[in-house]
Amino acid sequence: MNKQLQTKLVRFLTDQEEWKRSGGRDHVILAHHPNSMLDARMKLWPCMFILSDFGRYPPNVANVEKDVIAPYKHVVRTFVNDSAGYDDRPTLLYFKGAIYRKAGGIIRQELFYLLRDEKDVEFSFGTVLKNGIRQASNGMHSSKFCLNIAGDTPSSNRLFDAIVSHCVPVIVSDDIELPYEDVLDYSEFCIFVRASDAVKKGFLMKLLRSITKEQWTQMWERLKEVEGYFEFQFPSHKGDAVQMIWQAIARKRSSCLSCSTFHASCPLSQSNLTAPLQL
Repeated sequence: MNKQLQTKLVRFLTDQEEWKRSGGRDHVILAHHPNSMLDARMKLWPCMFILSDFGRYPPNVANVEKDVIAPYKHVVRTFVNDSAGYDDRPTLLYFKGAIYRKAGGIIRQELFYLLRDEKDVEFSFGTVLKNGIRQASNGMHSSKFCLNIAGDTPSSNRLFDAIVSHCVPVIVSDDIELPYEDVLDYSEFCIFVRASDAVKKGFLMKLLRSITKEQWTQMWERLKEVEGYFEFQFPSHKGDAVQMIWQAIARKRSSCLSCSTFHASCPLSQSNLTAPLQL
């Protein structure tokens, strides 16, 4: 049934005059889950996709030039009125989630065996079932750093859970693309570690223990400033995730229209769309 519905969707869209006019290059399609429209995506690639990452897309179908990366909706509760600074968070590093993954996520089990016996580290299996979300929320709220490790695809909602928990994300995912990366400097509130370095014995712990209280506090303060960009709200409010995604779409469109020569991958090449995008 899923395949049949996708086939009908492709047929419906490509039959429309609006699609024929531009070949789909002025269309925007939300396909945020990594498995969204597995069949249809191969035929709808001229459009602009809104995605969580490019992990399951060939580069000719989705790429950073034409598509928009949007955040996951966070699962844990937002840390409201957070005064839990450096000394109030006893756990140095926190991870709770699925440990055994495939593809790029194999690194999770390597890190588990490296870190499970480290002092001040909580690295354990967890799910959203039963009290899993509440436990994860409490764990992130009481931790200085939160591990964000590649899973079956480069990204996961865990990064955005960490952001709204004001737990400094430690990103171990070499191929990750981040939301609003063209306007937001993630190095101000995240730590990036190459996978090849992360699996070296002692490397990660030495790095995190070298970060001073003052450095951590600067990142913690910045997390509280940017967390609103990752909040999905209805109705939408200025500066929330919905508005940030529309602005990212507008920047892609503006970039395409300002090019002297359109590229084949551009979502608006050969388009006669001239009116400004309404946000």
